[in-house]
Amino acid sequence: MKKIVFAISLLFLGMGVHAQEGFKIGFHGGLPIDDFNDAVSLSLALDTGYMFALGEVVDLGVSAGFIHGFAETFDSQLLVEGLPDMQFVPLAASVRIWPSNSLSIGIDAGQAVGINEDNEGGLYYRPILGYLMGAFTEVNISYTTIKMDNELSWNSVNFGLLFTIPNKKRL
Repeated sequence: MKKIVFAISLLFLGMGVHAQEGFKIGFHGGLPIDDFNDAVSLSLALDTGYMFALGEVVDLGVSAGFIHGFAETFDSQLLVEGLPDMQFVPLAASVRIWPSNSLSIGIDAGQAVGINEDNEGGLYYRPILGYLMGAFTEVNISYTTIKMDNELSWNSVNFGLLFTIPNKKRL
C-alpha cells in the first residue's frame, strides 16, 4: 500500500514539475523611473519565451520581447513636443526558482536592442517575482533595467500577466 501511495505522489509531483515547462506569452505595463522619468510617461511590453523544467524547483529558458515607452506629452502644465518614444527588443536567458508551488523568483538577463533613432540599446536584466494563479496563468511584478551605451539607464517598475502553453507530451 505504501508503494502505491508513493507512486501516486510521484505522479502528481511530476505533473507539477512539467506544468511550468512550455511556451510563454504575456504582457506587462510599467512606470519608468530615474533617467527617463521625465521623458517617458509609461511603458507597455510583450513577452515571449520558452522554459525548460530542470527539476521540481528550477526552470531555465530563453525569452524575447518588445518594450515601448510612450513619450511624455505634459510637463508642469506645459505641452511638450518632440520627445521620442523609446523602443527595445530584449533577447535574454531566463531562470526561475520555485520555492513553493505557486511562487517563483527569477531573472531575465541579456541584451536589449534599441529600435528607435539614436537608441543603441544595452545590457538588459529584469528580476521577476511571480505568483501562479492557475495551472497556466501567472501575475508578476518586475524591475527592468537596460544599461545603455551613453551612460543612461532605462529603469521601470512593472506589473504583468503571463500565460503558459504547455508541451504536448509524446509517449
